[in-house]
Amino acid sequence: MRPERQLQTWQQTRQPQTWRSEAGSRLWLSGLIAAMEHAERPDVRRQPVAPEILLELRAQLALTALVRFPRISTLRH
Repeated sequence: MRPERQLQTWQQTRQPQTWRSEAGSRLWLSGLIAAMEHAERPDVRRQPVAPEILLELRAQLALTALVRFPRISTLRH
C-alpha cells in the first residue's frame, strides 16, 4: 500500500465513534481485530510506514498516556 493510501486509511479509521450499544462495541472490536490481523501479515509488515502516520500515532499515544496516567503530585497539601 502506498503511503498516501495508508494515511487515508488511517484517517478513515480515526473517525469519531460512539459506543452506546453492544452492537457498536462489537462492530468496533471486529474492526480492530481485522486491522490487527491485516497488520501482522509479513507482506504488510515489510512495507514502510508514512512519516505522517507515525507522527499522528505518536501524538495519539502521548495523549492517551496523559489522560490515563496523570502526573502524581509530590506536594502535600
